[in-house]
Amino acid sequence: MLAAALLWFYMFSPWTAGRPNFWLVMCCSAAILSSLALAFTPDRKALLKIERPLLQLLAGIAIAFALWGIFWVGDRLSSLMFDFARPEVDAVYSMKDGMPSWLIALLLLVLIGPAEELFWRGYVQRTLSRLLPGKHAADWGFILTAGVYALVHIWSFNFMLIMAALVAGAVWGFIYRLCPRALPALIVSHALWDALVFVIFPI
Repeated sequence: MLAAALLWFYMFSPWTAGRPNFWLVMCCSAAILSSLALAFTPDRKALLKIERPLLQLLAGIAIAFALWGIFWVGDRLSSLMFDFARPEVDAVYSMKDGMPSWLIALLLLVLIGPAEELFWRGYVQRTLSRLLPGKHAADWGFILTAGVYALVHIWSFNFMLIMAALVAGAVWGFIYRLCPRALPALIVSHALWDALVFVIFPI
């Protein structure tokens, strides 16, 4: 989690953002975090096991589109409630400048989305749920992971981005809390949702 905080600081803080290219740093961060997740997971075979692959794929697609719908409604409501909402959302989309949209979508689908889900749910939430004491360890693992996932985005000083991370992290984390075997579906969901909301059907 400390590694994630440092990497997200380098990517999003106003003192370091854009040096070097944001998407290069994001890809390197994704590779580092997924490598750490696999290196510190002793039962990697169990983590990477895919049960009922077709169902996992369909569930991941359904979750991605449902989450896109939640964000579409949230964007409309927040724009009505807060004057700063739309400018902050536009600031997030400005990160696409200077890179072909097709390449951004490809990176989100193939590397960034899957790596983030493998790290945050497959490693952080899974590990906390096992290490924390008490009968509610899995609940606290879910809450802490969703909270930290949102907080690492704080360096952007963009309220809408932080809230987006909190909502998305809470949805994926809650599903993982209910069904840890759904990690492959969540990986599909995270990757597809990233591409949908950022490139294919921007909000």
